[in-house]
Amino acid sequence: MSDHDKVKKAPMEYGKDRPKTKNPVLIQDLTLRDGHQSLFATRGRTEDMIPVAEMMDEVGFWAIETWGGATFDTMHRFLNEDPWERIRTLKRYIKKTPFSMLLRAQNLVGYRNYADDVARAFVERAAANGMDIFRTFDALNDFRNFETVVPVIKSNKKHFQGCLCYSLTEPRMGGEVYSLEYYVSKAKELEKMGADSICIKDMAGLIAPYDAYDLVKALKAAVKVPVHLHSHFTSGMAPMSHLKAIEAGVDILDTCMTPYAYRTSHPAIEPLVMALLGTNRDTGFDIRKLAAINEILERDVLPKYKHLLDDSKVSIIDINVLLHQTPGGMLSNLVNQLKEMDALDRIDDVYAELPKVRKDLGQIPLVTPTSQIVGIQTVNNVLFGDEKDRYKMITAQVKDLCYGLYGKTAVPINPELQKKALKGYPRGEKPITCRPAEVIEPELEKAKEEIKDLAVDIDDVLIYALYPVTGKKFLRWKYGQEEPPEEVKPRTLEQIKAEQILVAKAKAGKLVEKVEKKEAPARGERLRTFNVFIEGDYYEVGVEEVGGAPVVSYMQQLPAAAPPAPMPSAPPAKAPAPAEIKPAAPPSPPKVPMLEAVPTEVGSGVTMIAPMPGMIVSYEKKAGDRVKKGDTVVILEAMKMENALPSPADGVIKAVNFKSGDTVPKNAVLCIIG
Repeated sequence: MSDHDKVKKAPMEYGKDRPKTKNPVLIQDLTLRDGHQSLFATRGRTEDMIPVAEMMDEVGFWAIETWGGATFDTMHRFLNEDPWERIRTLKRYIKKTPFSMLLRAQNLVGYRNYADDVARAFVERAAANGMDIFRTFDALNDFRNFETVVPVIKSNKKHFQGCLCYSLTEPRMGGEVYSLEYYVSKAKELEKMGADSICIKDMAGLIAPYDAYDLVKALKAAVKVPVHLHSHFTSGMAPMSHLKAIEAGVDILDTCMTPYAYRTSHPAIEPLVMALLGTNRDTGFDIRKLAAINEILERDVLPKYKHLLDDSKVSIIDINVLLHQTPGGMLSNLVNQLKEMDALDRIDDVYAELPKVRKDLGQIPLVTPTSQIVGIQTVNNVLFGDEKDRYKMITAQVKDLCYGLYGKTAVPINPELQKKALKGYPRGEKPITCRPAEVIEPELEKAKEEIKDLAVDIDDVLIYALYPVTGKKFLRWKYGQEEPPEEVKPRTLEQIKAEQILVAKAKAGKLVEKVEKKEAPARGERLRTFNVFIEGDYYEVGVEEVGGAPVVSYMQQLPAAAPPAPMPSAPPAKAPAPAEIKPAAPPSPPKVPMLEAVPTEVGSGVTMIAPMPGMIVSYEKKAGDRVKKGDTVVILEAMKMENALPSPADGVIKAVNFKSGDTVPKNAVLCIIG
């Protein structure tokens, strides 16, 4: 027998009926939310959770995370699923284990702070639909943003878990900002607010094993409520940090089922179960039940999502996260955005710029929505800025942050950037110091009025209130007013397997099967010859009418400069040789995309071009409106952040080519100014 602080070994015994320990490590499973959010872009469908739902209910988890985070956004936008229905559906299968959700405090499940009336209504409806545990965090650790949602959680007799967003400015915990004292003081604040448990939310996998030990030990001494550790696997340290946290007396840990674990997700549950076997912290879980769940996930579910897994690297860890501190989800978004902008070669520049932007914005923790705020602004600086002015294109969310709409930052924001961002800001150029929601007008009644012809109940209204553009589009799909596009419809396992067969054939060079060539018919008297020019290439084509319909009888490619050889059956009149045509070289994409459209003449107008792919939030000007150069014409959402695009010239809007909710590629012509 040996002691390791709080962990003590006991006689080895394994079986489903083995004696329960007095103080087992409690486990929250994240497979159905953070697991697929981290690995598969939150694309997990409810129908693919049902096959294992009842089995997971029998494991003995402290809770199962089923909702919140990015699920609300992704479900209605990309999966054509009602987010509220997921809770109700899973509750029919998971009847014993509590449900947990990730709540972004006043941000709720969106990317900005919402009005108090919307926040209260949302929490009320989440509780009524079946949510039990509200894991509540604020990206800035500004707990003033808890003041509206927490009383609603408590009045509904639900579990309020307060989060400490774990962040660093040094390689290890410490320094002038994120020190042990900082986190302990924040934990005491949460306990005073009525927290039923406190979670260390390590969203990027930054917490080192011995820092985890020190922090858990200090929190256990400072507060009376249970302490919960949530640490992503990204850096590879999380399993080690889990063990040290257990030694320090942690009460609850977050894990995933193995197929949904590792990489940018979380440690797997199965190794932890076996590691704690025969100790006083034994989970009590039956490994056979876990193995049976994994088998179904691997065989019947994961093949549908495997294509979404980033397997571009052999390694399943990213030690660089300890340098740039970018959460896995944010990192994959940055890479995808740069790919779409033909600028992936600038990724190292983005990594170098990111800590500078974070410092300018007050050393804020990198978690939704601040990770997106810092990430997109960094991309904008790299692609659109220069040495004289890095911040040529400032997102709406950075302006809101500088104004104080997200709360108070850990250290002051760069005053020069703050002044630049707030120049002409609609709410005023002087930052606020009050609780952010105090300056936000009520939104719920306005939303009810705007969507009254489409919304059936309050849950529909809240979808629209949180996401006006995409929410309205979803409700039109839901109630049959618009046909959902193919890309949001579910795919069957059979369809996936058919695609995999095609991919395998393509890799083997067998995608195009050889077909037996038909013998050409004899040339008739009515054969006619035509010159055909396609993208600079010249073809001579013989066409003969058969059964009343002209058909192509053969195709012969000739050198572009060579005159066509006369055909024996061609008409007597010989056509002159075509002029030499040289295929034009394809234009090279610019390494640095332009912020503004190049004044390209289209008839008597100038085009306004999308500098990046994204979704049209709104046109601030309509056809017929007069604009000056620099006036905001279009609000374009990219990576969930809004960019105000300025007019490239003075003039009148002659044509608007898209509408709110449309997705546009880079270089799309948004409008024409004459």
